[in-house]
Amino acid sequence: MISVSNLTMRYGAKILFEDVSTTFTPGRRYGLTGPNGAGKSTFMKVLTGELEPQKGTVVRPRKLGVLRQDQFAFDAYRVIDTVIMGNKPLWSALEERDRIYEKPEMTDEDGMRLGELEGIIGDEDGYTAESDAAVLLDGLDIREDLHQRKMGELQGGQKVRVLLAQALFGKPEALLLDEPTNYLDLDSIHWLQDFLLNYDGTLIAISHDRHFLNSVTTHTADIDYQTIITYTGGYDEMVMAKTQIRSRLESENAQREKKIAQLNEFIARFAAGTRSSQVTSRRKEVERLQTNELARSNIQRPYIRLDQNRPSGKHVLEFKHLTKFYGELEVIEGFTANVMRGEKICLIGRNGAGKTTLLKCLLANYPGLGDKDFTLDSGSVFWGHEAQVGYFPQDVGSTIEHGLTVTEWLHRWNPAAHVEDIRGILGQMLFSGEEGAKPTRALSGGEQARLAFCKLILTKPNLLIFDEPTNHLDLESINALNIALQRYEGTVLLVTHDHDLIDEVATRLWVFGEDTIEDFQGPYEEWKGKHN
Repeated sequence: MISVSNLTMRYGAKILFEDVSTTFTPGRRYGLTGPNGAGKSTFMKVLTGELEPQKGTVVRPRKLGVLRQDQFAFDAYRVIDTVIMGNKPLWSALEERDRIYEKPEMTDEDGMRLGELEGIIGDEDGYTAESDAAVLLDGLDIREDLHQRKMGELQGGQKVRVLLAQALFGKPEALLLDEPTNYLDLDSIHWLQDFLLNYDGTLIAISHDRHFLNSVTTHTADIDYQTIITYTGGYDEMVMAKTQIRSRLESENAQREKKIAQLNEFIARFAAGTRSSQVTSRRKEVERLQTNELARSNIQRPYIRLDQNRPSGKHVLEFKHLTKFYGELEVIEGFTANVMRGEKICLIGRNGAGKTTLLKCLLANYPGLGDKDFTLDSGSVFWGHEAQVGYFPQDVGSTIEHGLTVTEWLHRWNPAAHVEDIRGILGQMLFSGEEGAKPTRALSGGEQARLAFCKLILTKPNLLIFDEPTNHLDLESINALNIALQRYEGTVLLVTHDHDLIDEVATRLWVFGEDTIEDFQGPYEEWKGKHN
């Protein structure tokens, strides 16, 4: 069990939460939700002990599994050892045992201490630790040949999965996971969901993956209105309950204010007359009915509307026998396909399977979007009549030039646009008036992503190519993107691991396997039904 009492955290004048008391119960799985900047990661760090609360107390169990965000902290350690470090008592005992064995001569005290350490190692399942750690790594698609490598040799996405295995290792009484699905492919996300559904401790997870939250969580702890309110159910159930409660409070306030206005009118008319006793009683009634000022929500919802300047031709894109090698490794092998106007194609598969590489192959000869360091080994790409591409790469920050303000950068993409139009688009994506003057160099990852969407809204291409666009978006922005893509009348190529986006947007799939790419002409549910 984890509990907090009278917890307060604020930064300057900004209150994140104040005098919060809540309990997280074993056997329940909590989603920790709230908009960017609401204080989710701060609250998580208070629960783990990384941050001391400014006021209040935290009670936590002895064994706590925590997903750590520092990818470089374990670079000098073997992958398998990094996982075992998730069980602190076991790792401490193993290290001390090794130090004793390294001594040239052991004392009687050393011998007695070794006996104690072997007892701890046995109690903590230390004799099966490496095989237990290997099972977790295999489930998260970290191949066996990587288990003995140093963490520093792994790619960023692989490191995140090892750190997730570290958090899950050692049967912790509580699991605290901050964005556990980041950098995971769909297969790994499904494996993690199954693992967590069978976990019987206390789970608290921050995630911007709506499907993950709805699939895994039994309760939702929502940070808003400067407090934390726990709702029963997943994310969608929380949104519905929260909306209903807020509507009821606002309605009750409106009714009270109407009644107060009627009473004040009576008081004003008869205050100087002979009905003083009635005036006095009504004044008391006004004091009793005085409305409470409702705290403002932190949630801000962007409005994404994706239009086309003009439609493309019926045949948008055709490519034949695309092949790409990295050294001796063949990543794309002779892939051929036609893309028709209005199709929405999701590229799915394991990380490293070649999804981003395929997009780069397609864009290699497109003016202004090809990577100058990337060459297509063989094959041909033909763009259809009037095809106008809007591209959202994984590293979206690299496409935003420094030395400009937000408004100046956006205006460059359509110099004929009125300043009011530019401001309106920025406002749709939650850039307030003064934020238009913010230097592009100072933008956060989330702000860079929202500015890239502003460009797509302004330029109105008829073919959108997205490479993991949800990486820096909060739940409200991802939901807005989902709706916008469903309504968009142009053509879409989308790389994503977001289950709901794939399920609700895709009309066709390119599924990347170990050696082949399957071109499936239908939605995700049909593909799943065929492969289950």
